[in-house]
Amino acid sequence: MQLGNVIVGQSGGPTSVINSSLVGVFKTAKDAGCPHVYGMRNGIEGLLQEQYIEMSDYVKNDLDIELLKRTPSSFLGTCRYKLPDYTKDEDTYKKIFDTLKKMDVKHFFYIGGNDSMDTIDKLSRYASIVNSDITFIGVPKTIDNDLAMTDHTPGYGSAAKYIASSMKEIIRDANTYPNESINVVEIMGRDAGWLTCASTLSRSEDCAGPDIICLPETVFDYDAFLKKISEIRREKKVITIAVSEGIKTADGKYVCEANKRSMSEDAFGHKALGGTALYLADAVGADLGIKSRGIVLSTLQRCASHIVSRRDITEAFTAGADGVQLALTGETGRMIIFERISNNPYQLKTASCPASAVANVEKLVPKEWIINDNSYISKEFDEYARPLIIGELSPFMVDGLPRHLFID
Repeated sequence: MQLGNVIVGQSGGPTSVINSSLVGVFKTAKDAGCPHVYGMRNGIEGLLQEQYIEMSDYVKNDLDIELLKRTPSSFLGTCRYKLPDYTKDEDTYKKIFDTLKKMDVKHFFYIGGNDSMDTIDKLSRYASIVNSDITFIGVPKTIDNDLAMTDHTPGYGSAAKYIASSMKEIIRDANTYPNESINVVEIMGRDAGWLTCASTLSRSEDCAGPDIICLPETVFDYDAFLKKISEIRREKKVITIAVSEGIKTADGKYVCEANKRSMSEDAFGHKALGGTALYLADAVGADLGIKSRGIVLSTLQRCASHIVSRRDITEAFTAGADGVQLALTGETGRMIIFERISNNPYQLKTASCPASAVANVEKLVPKEWIINDNSYISKEFDEYARPLIIGELSPFMVDGLPRHLFID
């Protein structure tokens, strides 16, 4: 077992359970005897500025550990920093490795998604070139559930639970009135529709679920969309529609682009999406002469720790803990993955894969699960996703509100 100082960072969009993975890294490393566990402030971008903390200064006891598990968003702060290729900018790598050497770090952990695994892959490759013995391990995270190689990702189950719960409440509210109406609910998802699919989990004996879902895996056809709505109107007065923010038309343009003059991009070239539901609600309302409303769940999907999935938060901790165990054996350049054994009873095991197999790759919703002329999702999704939302973990309440752990 190779002990040594540890550093951990968080990158990309937050989730309601990302800090449970952070706790998994911290507690497992300390229990194993690692002298120091450092936390990067704002990921690799912060490390380049030598901004980090000693985790033990903030997580001092078991109560802090339980509090941090229940704290949403990224405790350490996050970033969207694209690490350059070392052949084009080796100075950046020298800066990182000089800082790690000065801190006597032996194990580096990065909690994140596709782009974060690109960082792990690049750093581990450079380490082998310069004969560094530092291990680099990726801990999966994303509400989008779009990481390749793994059955699902920590963060998805809780986001799915929030979306399904919110959909039930929206449908219940909409059915209050006897008048015709349409609600278009916008759910996160640039290229993968896993989150939008989660809206169908609202179907139960007390809820019919959404009437239409529109995913980015398929081409959005507005005329076909209107036709489908007209067909449903013959059967019911209140229609609820779930749409991914990233749905595109046949020409490759995002639907929400029709409502914007320009769209900013991040370091990875990702356009800032949003407003799809608002645009469609206005268009449908005008074309069909019916009351319509656009509802945008936005960041609530990734920070709703008050309705977190217990299974999700437990698996997030396991991903961090198993990442440490993997690093202590000397493994590097790998990401922890989940392998499902069965749906019912739900059984899972952890393993690992090369970070390079995950970096910059997106796992989409299987085409065979998309049914009804691309307007709904099959029962196979329900069998896959429902086990991930099981269980609750109540927040610690103070003065009627959840208490969180934070850095001043």
